[in-house]
Amino acid sequence: MFGKNKNSEEKDNNTLENKIDETADQEFSEAANTDVNTDNTSEDELSKEKQRAAELHEKYLRLYSDFENFRRRTNKEKAELIQYGNRDLLLKVLPLYDDLERAITLSAQTEDKAALVEGMGLIFKKFQSLLENEGLKVIESKGKVFDSELHDALTTIPAPNEEMKGKIIDEIQKGYTLNEKVLRHAKVVVGE
Repeated sequence: MFGKNKNSEEKDNNTLENKIDETADQEFSEAANTDVNTDNTSEDELSKEKQRAAELHEKYLRLYSDFENFRRRTNKEKAELIQYGNRDLLLKVLPLYDDLERAITLSAQTEDKAALVEGMGLIFKKFQSLLENEGLKVIESKGKVFDSELHDALTTIPAPNEEMKGKIIDEIQKGYTLNEKVLRHAKVVVGE
């Protein structure tokens, strides 16, 4: 019983394949006949379309090549920016480094502490000026109202008077902003 159904299915499949082949052959012969019947204008149009397709393909390849070059160039520039991004800042800090190195060398040779303190103060002011020019600002904290956006409360202590409740009594570590964005929160002690 199963063998007969299998043979029947194979015959149906063969018949279906034959019909598909016949239909495809018929469509191909019809297309070939219409091609034979067309005049030279179709051949001219076909050659123009082929030429246009070749031009578009060439244009696509050039555009793709340009895009790949652009992508490679921007990736290279991005890598260089990451690698050498601090270059300008470091060039500005190097003179301070030289000043500190000279101060350390001279501090071993001099006994005049006032001159040493004055020299260190000048170096500190120069460094502070450099940082301010780069957009770094100190967050003023002491005596101000506690703001969790700017301050990090390490602890609370009883306020010495009613006015200091909720205000910053002491600053443990300074906070800084860089171009109006918090770089480091100030670590403070808040009165309660």
